[in-house]
Amino acid sequence: MGKKIVIVGGVAGGASAAARLRRLDENAEIVLFERDGYISFANCGLPYYIGETITERDKLLVQTPERMKQRFNLDIRINSEVTRVNADRNTVTVHSKTDGDYEESYDYLLLSPGAKPIKPPIPGIASERIYTLRNIPDTDKIKQHVDREGVHSAVIVGGGFIGIEMAESLRERGLDVTLVEASPHILAPFDDDMVPIAEKALTDHGVKLMLGNGVASFVETGEGIQVILQNGAKLSTDLVLLAIGVTPDTAFLQGSGIEHGPRGHMIVNEHMQTNIPNIYAVGDAVEVFDYVNGGKTAIPLAGPANKQGRIAADHICGLPSVYKGSQGTAIIKIFDMTCASTGMNERTLKRMNKAHHAVHIHPGSHAGYYPGAQQMSLKLLFNDDGRILGAQALGRSGVDKRIDVIATVLRLGGTVHDLAELELAYAPPYSSAKDPVNMTGFVAENVLLGHVNIVTTQQLASFDPATAVLIDVRSEAEHAKGHIPGSIHISVDDLREKFTELPLDKELWLYCQVGLRGYIASRILQSKGYKVRNLSGGYLSYWIANGYTSA
Repeated sequence: MGKKIVIVGGVAGGASAAARLRRLDENAEIVLFERDGYISFANCGLPYYIGETITERDKLLVQTPERMKQRFNLDIRINSEVTRVNADRNTVTVHSKTDGDYEESYDYLLLSPGAKPIKPPIPGIASERIYTLRNIPDTDKIKQHVDREGVHSAVIVGGGFIGIEMAESLRERGLDVTLVEASPHILAPFDDDMVPIAEKALTDHGVKLMLGNGVASFVETGEGIQVILQNGAKLSTDLVLLAIGVTPDTAFLQGSGIEHGPRGHMIVNEHMQTNIPNIYAVGDAVEVFDYVNGGKTAIPLAGPANKQGRIAADHICGLPSVYKGSQGTAIIKIFDMTCASTGMNERTLKRMNKAHHAVHIHPGSHAGYYPGAQQMSLKLLFNDDGRILGAQALGRSGVDKRIDVIATVLRLGGTVHDLAELELAYAPPYSSAKDPVNMTGFVAENVLLGHVNIVTTQQLASFDPATAVLIDVRSEAEHAKGHIPGSIHISVDDLREKFTELPLDKELWLYCQVGLRGYIASRILQSKGYKVRNLSGGYLSYWIANGYTSA
């Protein structure tokens, strides 16, 4: 008999580890405990089953206990909850719905308990009309409620990924949906100057947004439930989905001696070992190395969990695999919009006092002369050495591949110069000869080389007419259609004749529609001895950052 490995929890991390362990060691005894009846399911697909984009429930089940047991020769024990880890004697205490309480021994223990939805002590939160979404049983309960006759409305509390996906799914089912978020904006990975694109996608499809307003209490009304907000507003609805975040599900580890971080996540090394060498931990309940800033982070995503499960299995079997950290690459569909990000956002960089540059571009998804091109918005963050710190992209087409390329360069320690030099696949239906990724590299290189000094929409708040002049270099028709208050108009094509009208003792802040004409104007005026700054992303970035209003 080989080594005995006990795994606590399936889904991404635990199930991946179990399969990898068996592929590496045919003789190991592998026992997998799962508290309910589902060991491996597509948790990222749950909202889409509720919304009936996915119509067959069985397609959510990646592996059934029976299939996994047969293929990988595993001892799978469902409806069995591990309630305690007894590290001093290498056992776990198990509560089984069929066999009662008992202890199971191990040589190695791999913990994959995941994270559970946060349920703060808000008055009325125990109502049966308030749901959270974590697993298949949760999904079944929500769908059964939505399927009932007379259910017409829902309130989503929380503007994170699950909250947004559920808002879309329930809206697709025809419900009136209101999303409540205590913060000023949804989707925390995205900066304030980018996320209004996502918010507009929601409102354009009929989702009502109530931002900067948390929940004070819930009150059942007989036929439904009332959500009372902190500003006193009252929302009457048929059901509530609570999606305000998750917390590591690690209460059962009390007294085990396993070290935890400040937010309750297990601390692991690069091999996914806890401070107890024969106990490993993976997934949403662990604290890992932040690949970008070098600190500690916890990122509840399926991709990292799968990789961590594989690495823990490797190390148990003697392979020197290491987990080099997470950079938080993520993507979400919002109706016809795609929103993706990787690395750090500007909000975090500022909080950490990390020097950085930000550039914005708004290119087409492919060549403009080929039918169907869609405009996207892309933001790149980098430091003085050109090292990429993060990126965000939003649009209707081509967003995923651009973020994936930038995420790959970031992962390999690349710089903005690498983005400029990448040779990417091009044909008019797919891209432009200068791919948007290349274009972000070109713009960033211009900043680092001193060819252009930029100003961001956030910095416009510091504009002082006593020391600077704000100039719109677009066409007269564009200026008349909408412009930044306080700006004067001089077209880029007229600058060479009219530059003498501009004061040399003031800084000139220029903007065009997306940044390119502003850059050309900057180069003209810099050659004439003017001190110039160009608005990154132009008027479109300003318009987005201001919630699609001109002021």
